[in-house]
Amino acid sequence: MFLFLHAADLHLDSPLTGLARYEGLPAEAIRNASRQALVRLVDCAVARRVQFVILSGDIYDGSWRDAATGLFFAGQMARLRQDGIPVYLIQGNHDAESVMAKSIRLPDNVYAFSGRKAGSMEVPGVPAAVHGQSFVTRATEANLAAQYPPRVDGRFNIGVLHTSLSGFEGHAPYAPCSLDDLAAKGYDYWALGHVHNTQILCRDPYVVYPGNLQGRNIRETGAKGAYLVSVDDALRVEECAFVPLGSFQWQRLEVGLAGCGDLAELHRRFEACLRAVVESGADDQQVIVRVRFTGATTLYAMLPGQSDWKNDLRALTTDVGAGRIWLEKIELDLAPEARPAEPTGPMAELAEALRRAAADEEIAAKAELQPLLQKLPDEVRNEVSAWLDPTGARYRSLLAEVESMLLLKLTGQGGGQ
Repeated sequence: MFLFLHAADLHLDSPLTGLARYEGLPAEAIRNASRQALVRLVDCAVARRVQFVILSGDIYDGSWRDAATGLFFAGQMARLRQDGIPVYLIQGNHDAESVMAKSIRLPDNVYAFSGRKAGSMEVPGVPAAVHGQSFVTRATEANLAAQYPPRVDGRFNIGVLHTSLSGFEGHAPYAPCSLDDLAAKGYDYWALGHVHNTQILCRDPYVVYPGNLQGRNIRETGAKGAYLVSVDDALRVEECAFVPLGSFQWQRLEVGLAGCGDLAELHRRFEACLRAVVESGADDQQVIVRVRFTGATTLYAMLPGQSDWKNDLRALTTDVGAGRIWLEKIELDLAPEARPAEPTGPMAELAEALRRAAADEEIAAKAELQPLLQKLPDEVRNEVSAWLDPTGARYRSLLAEVESMLLLKLTGQGGGQ
C-alpha cells in the first residue's frame, strides 16, 4: 500500500486587489495565505509519510515581480527532498512557458513534465506510473489527453492534466476533453487541475479536481486543500480523502430580515448565523464572511442611509468569532413590508420624474460622471458602471428602489429620521 497527495492551482503570490476597502480585514495575512497553504501541504506530506506529491498545474499566477516567489516554492520542494518525497508537476495556463518570464532551478526531487509531448515517469520504489504534459502556451485548446501514453501494466497509473474538461462556468476552455476520453486511457486516477471547485467527478476511474489550495476571494468559498489518496496492495484506490490546508476560508452568509422591526433584532439574527459558523468549526481556519440581508422589513428605507450599524456588525463579528472571523462586505436585498399608497400632489410629481429617469438613456451617461468613475479602482469602477448602464436591468432596478425608498421616507414610513 502507498499514499500520495494530489494538489493543484496554488497560484503562489496571487495579487489580491481591493482588500484595503474593507475595514478591519487582515490584508497582509491574506496576501501571504497562498504561501502558508503550501507550507501546510508540505507539512501534511511529511507528517503522513506520503510516497510522492502530484501538482496539477498553476503553481504560480503568471510571471513574478521578482525571484522571491520562485525561491519560496523551491525552498518548500527542498523540504520534501529532505524526507525523500518526489514531486511530479505540470505547468498550467498561468505558468505556461509562454507567460513565465523567469525560472528558478528546482531541487532534483521535482519532476516537471514537458510541454512538447506527453510523457511517463515511474515512481522509484513504488508501483506507480505518472503520465502528464505541461502547457506550452496559455491558450491551449487541443485535447491533450488524447495523446497521453498507454497505461503501464502492473502499476497504478495516474494521469496529470490541467483541463476544463467539457466546460465549467467561470473557467476558460483549456485542454478540453470528456470523461469518456479519460476513461479510454485505462488509467486508475486522473489528477486534474484548473477548476477551483473541489470535486470527485468519477470513481471508476477516479477523476478528481482538488480545487485550489487557498481561496483568494469571495468567489472561492468553502474549505480548500488537497486529496490524500491511499492505494491498496491490489493497486486500487482504497480511500480518497480531502484534507483542508488553506489558512483562510471565505463564506457567504444570508440573513433573512422578514418581520424584523429594529436593529436589535437584526443583530440577534446576524449573531445566530455567526455562532453557526463558529460551531461548525470551519476546519479550524480563519473565516472571512460576506453577509447578504434579505426579506421585507421596516428597516428597508433606513439601513442604506446609515453606516454606524455596519461598524456595529463588524465589532459583533470580531467578538463572536474571537478574532477568527472577519466581515468583508454587507449586501442588502431588501423590500418594504408594504408599498406606500399611490402618491398624490408633489409626491406624484416625484414618482413621475423617477420613472422618466428610468426611461432616459442620457441621464446615466452624463459626461460629468466619467471623471469621477475614472478615479475609482478597476473592480469598483466596473461594478458602478454596470449599475449606471441605462440599458441594463440593474439601472432600472436601482431607480425603482430609489422611488420606493424616497416615498417611504417622505411619507414617514421609512423607520428613520
